[in-house]
Amino acid sequence: MQVNSEPTARESPPRTAPPVPEGAKTRPAVVGHQLSAGDAEKAAALRKMKMLALGLLIAMAVVFVFAFALQEEYPWLQYIRAAAEGGMVGALADWFAVTALFKYPMGIKIPHTAIIPRRKDQIGASLGEFVETNFLSEQVVQDKLASVNIARRAGEWLSAPGGADRVAKEGAAVIRGAFKVLNDDDVQAVIEGMVRKHLLTPPWGPPVGRLAERIFHDGHHHTLVDLLVDRAADWVDENHETVSRLVSDRSPTWVPQFVDGLVGDKVYVEILKFARAVQSDPNHQVRQQIDKYLNDLAQDLQHDPKMIARAEDVKAQVLGDPEVRELASRTWGTVKNALLGAVDDPDSELTVKFKAAVRDFGSRLVNDPELAGKVNTWIGDAAGYLVKTYRSDIAGVITDTVARWDAEETSQKIELQVGKDLQFIRINGTVVGSLAGLLIFTVAHLIFG
Repeated sequence: MQVNSEPTARESPPRTAPPVPEGAKTRPAVVGHQLSAGDAEKAAALRKMKMLALGLLIAMAVVFVFAFALQEEYPWLQYIRAAAEGGMVGALADWFAVTALFKYPMGIKIPHTAIIPRRKDQIGASLGEFVETNFLSEQVVQDKLASVNIARRAGEWLSAPGGADRVAKEGAAVIRGAFKVLNDDDVQAVIEGMVRKHLLTPPWGPPVGRLAERIFHDGHHHTLVDLLVDRAADWVDENHETVSRLVSDRSPTWVPQFVDGLVGDKVYVEILKFARAVQSDPNHQVRQQIDKYLNDLAQDLQHDPKMIARAEDVKAQVLGDPEVRELASRTWGTVKNALLGAVDDPDSELTVKFKAAVRDFGSRLVNDPELAGKVNTWIGDAAGYLVKTYRSDIAGVITDTVARWDAEETSQKIELQVGKDLQFIRINGTVVGSLAGLLIFTVAHLIFG
């Protein structure tokens, strides 16, 4: 990446107003927003440290003036002068270094000063690259998640008395919010489209025929046939008069009534014997014919164009356009009303069972190491994939955010956060400079007398 040391087009030009003594500032000017309570506290601490550093510099200057003026009369003041002189040099040097980070010292455009305003974008890009390289690493994220044992912590929270209630409450809020956002007509249109695509558009005959073929081949229909035969035999057994009357009603009028009774009784007995025979014999010819008919029907539904067309006609009659729309409307209305009613009632069966399931899952996460290990592995793999795939995009948020900031405002924000600590550099520079000046003068005086 090529680094451009000149200010970019989006940066504000540095101010060239006359320098103002740092101690005279009453508050830092933050562009574009009001200071929060926390920032106001930091600004006050920063002003206090600046006043302290400036006070030390002034004190050194006063000591130097008096020591310099009286050193001829009081030679020992030469040591005080040397210490004060070194303290002033150290204070001024460190003032220059700290100030050069955020602005041009005294408004003079000295090279390699006002570093943050001029190189804001490069700093943002470097910070984003640093975060991406050192923090958004797949291995780093997975190791951190493994050390935290998220599954166990989540399990302890979910199994606690309030955990399941909180999940249910938040889930209910999500469901209610979703229903408020969703438009009923749009949802019904989606359901109708799905019904048409997956239920109406494909032909019914072949899939129904294949399903029926498997059922008939495995003999699962025999239970239904047994039920029908049993009901038919029982009906015949219990309706002797009905069978006799049917026979007499269909006999010629000239046939004597007692003959009708004899014939009716004979027909009833034969029908009952036939029904009992079918009922008792699993291999009866009627049963075999039923099996043959059903198997032929299954084959015709798959391969006979006429039968397939008849199945399509039945489908069209059962599920025409009005029926499909009504089905979609009823389905959505039923689901919506059921869910809203369940989530609004904390004692509803759905809510109670949901809470119980959440608590049970939390207990299993705590007590089942194998399940917890699998969940931790899934979370680690998912987080690793997200970091590996989107690490550049995540880090780009830092770069893009810094790039949108105003250069001067960026400098002031950073100074507000770290400026108090940087003022210690000035204070330390004053102290160290004083000691260094005193030491140098003492050694030189001892050597050269």
